Amino acid sequence: MELEHFMNAESAIRFAIIGCGLIGRKRLSALPRGSFAAACDLNIRRAEELVAWAGGGRAESDSARVASDPSISAVIVSACNAALAPLATEAVRAGKHVLIEKPGAVRASELEALAAEADAKGVCVRIGYNHRFHPALRKARDLIDAGAIGELMFLRGRYGHGGRVGYEKEWRADAALSGGGELIDQGVHLIDLAQWFLGDFTSIEGHAATFFWRMPVDDNAFMSLRTKSGQTAWLHASCTEWKNLFSLEIYGREGKLHIEGLGGSYGVERISFFRMLPEMGPPETTVFEYPRGDDSWRLETAEFMEDIRLRRTPRPGLREGIATLRIVETIYRTSNYGV
Repeated sequence: MELEHFMNAESAIRFAIIGCGLIGRKRLSALPRGSFAAACDLNIRRAEELVAWAGGGRAESDSARVASDPSISAVIVSACNAALAPLATEAVRAGKHVLIEKPGAVRASELEALAAEADAKGVCVRIGYNHRFHPALRKARDLIDAGAIGELMFLRGRYGHGGRVGYEKEWRADAALSGGGELIDQGVHLIDLAQWFLGDFTSIEGHAATFFWRMPVDDNAFMSLRTKSGQTAWLHASCTEWKNLFSLEIYGREGKLHIEGLGGSYGVERISFFRMLPEMGPPETTVFEYPRGDDSWRLETAEFMEDIRLRRTPRPGLREGIATLRIVETIYRTSNYGV
């Protein structure tokens, strides 16, 4: 679907957003005109504020009322991690298609149960790993699919921020609400991207640690993941990065791709393509920059709407979400963090 058509056409799909914080606002901004129906939050004032910001719709504090509304066909769940799977399950049982904010749940078993419910109802469930829709990462996917860097060997990813005053008192630092720390927050994006490029991982090594923040969850996680054929992903997620950072390097037998920045405080998004020459030595280098901002949320929403229209299995969906959370659980278990 062309993005311009997506933005300008009235949509037959009517959306409700459950969870009206920062991510709920981002999700609302990504919806096509005329498709927003309702906002729901335990704090009704936040739901009312989102409706006012949207210029229409209704505010609710009861998710069951939203799920049972026959005028709503799709639900976006953007609550805290521990509430994601229960809210999504409620919506699926009512026959709604669901886009769940990453990581989709705090345990893989929750998504496995949700998958059974979705199959029984015949609805689409997408996990909101919007980083796949950033322009530099889409360009990387296109170059790899075209064989530009040859057979992939390994990748190296780093993702992190520096927190903020009071970070250790936010919901992300409460294991009961978050399910963990930096690994299940930003680390899952790295895992999802690594799986997207390299495939399923059969060997999982690494550990999570708390170095700086006074909180019972991790502030750093280190991973070494390998596929059956030995392709390797070395990943580091951190909320002691101090200067916000996103870096993903993908190495093939004939070249390398380096994606940097995500816009905003992470810096201008760009991808550098280093093509190996027959004589080797310094590579031929091409750099693509994307300074116009982050449109990943809109593109992801458009893809979800195509999932619904075509009745196709979303990618990334529950299968990918389950695989990611299994890796998270393994790292936490190895590090003696409860999940």
